[in-house]
Amino acid sequence: MPRVALDLNNADDRQKVAGEWRVGEGFVPGEPNEGLTARLLASPPRTADFDDSSWPVCANIRESLSEGFTFAWYRITVELPHETNGMTVEGARLWFETNVDNYGEVWVNGQIDRSTGVIVGINAPQRIELSASAVPGSKYVIACLVANGPLAEPRGGIFMRFATLVLETSN
Repeated sequence: MPRVALDLNNADDRQKVAGEWRVGEGFVPGEPNEGLTARLLASPPRTADFDDSSWPVCANIRESLSEGFTFAWYRITVELPHETNGMTVEGARLWFETNVDNYGEVWVNGQIDRSTGVIVGINAPQRIELSASAVPGSKYVIACLVANGPLAEPRGGIFMRFATLVLETSN
């Protein structure tokens, strides 16, 4: 099975899909107490139309942020080219693969697949299908919520170990 994997932490690979990571610290970035309030029903950065343009660009998703109990959102919009690394994009199966430290959620175009989009366990890799048949020009807004854990005694900071956009064909 032919496979092309674009490392979304690599500037050259991000350029192939016109992507740029932005990071906002907090469950609701910019809100007091990082937006952590009792009975909050949702965090706005999960939505596809959320404006993250004021957030800093994140050149290295592997860089550890903060310490203790904390959250951050990593967001990127990718646009599929007609071909990349010698592979035609049209009709390919499209995946987003990631690993976050320690808990994570992956929202794609404002939606989460609760069976594949929730990353539980410390440093567990995750693979989410974005399309069974990719279409050049299609855009995907990928929003990853990352939390430090274990929640009762978090260690270190939060970061993404990797983020990869993968195209696979059956021929």
